[in-house]
Amino acid sequence: MKNTGYKRLFKLALALALTGCSSNPTVKTAAPHANTATIATIPERTHDYQAPGLTGTYANSLPVQNFIRHMVLKHRFSESYLNGLFSQAKRLDYVIRLENPPPYHGPKPAHPTMGSWTRYRQQFVTEAHISNGVAFWTSNAGAIQKASVTYGVDPEYIVAIIGVETFFGRNVGKTCILDALTTLSFDTQRRAKFFATELENFLLMTREESYEPLQPVGSWAGAMGLGQFMPSSFRRLAVDFNNDGHRNLWENFDAIGSVANYFSHSGWQNNMPVAEQTKAYSGGSSIELSVTQGSEYWRIHPNFKVIKKYNNSDKYAMAVHQLAQAIKQRYL
Repeated sequence: MKNTGYKRLFKLALALALTGCSSNPTVKTAAPHANTATIATIPERTHDYQAPGLTGTYANSLPVQNFIRHMVLKHRFSESYLNGLFSQAKRLDYVIRLENPPPYHGPKPAHPTMGSWTRYRQQFVTEAHISNGVAFWTSNAGAIQKASVTYGVDPEYIVAIIGVETFFGRNVGKTCILDALTTLSFDTQRRAKFFATELENFLLMTREESYEPLQPVGSWAGAMGLGQFMPSSFRRLAVDFNNDGHRNLWENFDAIGSVANYFSHSGWQNNMPVAEQTKAYSGGSSIELSVTQGSEYWRIHPNFKVIKKYNNSDKYAMAVHQLAQAIKQRYL
C-alpha cells in the first residue's frame, strides 16, 4: 500500500462500488474527468503492482475481460476504472427474456396479420396522445419552431416522434443503460455484436458528455431520452440545442433539436407529402396495411421512408404520420 498511485485507484474503485444506477440521468459527475483516465494516468507497472481486478457477476467472463482490454487499447480508458465499473454491472434476466422470447408452439392462426395495423394504431393515435401532443407543442413552442427552421423539418413530425417513442417524455424507461447493454452484449447471442458496439459507444458517450455511466436510464434495449436514441445515434446526431455545454436527451430542448437533426440527416424534405390513402395497391410506391375488415392502401413518399430510418416499420411510420397530422390539426 506504499504505492500512492495504487491508493488512488483503490479509492476510485471503492467510490464506484458505493454508487448505483440513478433514476436521474441528467446528473453529471462531480469531477468531469473522473471517468476519463487514460493509460498515461495509470501508475507505472512494477513487479509488485497489480490493477484492481474484475469482480461481481462478470468476474470470470472472458468476453468482458476482452472488451475491457479493447477499450483500453483502442480508446485509452483506464483498465482499473473499467474493472471497477463492470464489477458493478448487473445481469438483467428480464432483458434476456425480452431479447430472446421463447418460441411459440401453439396453433398457427389462419390470418396472422389480420387487423394488425388497427391494433397498432390504437396504441399511438389516441385522444391522450393528441391532447398531450398539443400541450407538449404549446409548452415547447419556441424550441420546436427553432428546430424546425434550423433543420428544415416540419414541426408536427418532431412532436409526433417524441409522442410515439416516449409519450412526450413520460415513458423514457427505467433500465440502467450500462446493465442493459452489458447483458445484451455478453448474455445473449442474436444481436450480441450490435449491442457490444452500442456499449462501446455508450462508454465513449459518457466520457465525452461527463455522465456517470451508472446513472443514465432508458429502455431495456439501451435507447435513451425523449427520442430514444441508441448510443451510436446519440454520438452522431444528438445536439446541444440549448447551448449549455453538453447534450442531454432527457431535457426537452436538446431532445427536440436532436430529433430534428436526425430527420435532417436522414433526408427529410420540408413541406413535402408523407403519405396519402388510395383505393388500391399500386406497386413499389404503395403499402398495404391490415385492418379489421380488410386492408388499407397508401401511396408513400420519400419522407415516409425517412421516418422508417428511425424505426424500419411501415406501421410505425404510419403511426407517426397520422399522429403528426392529428396534433397539427388540433394545435393550429
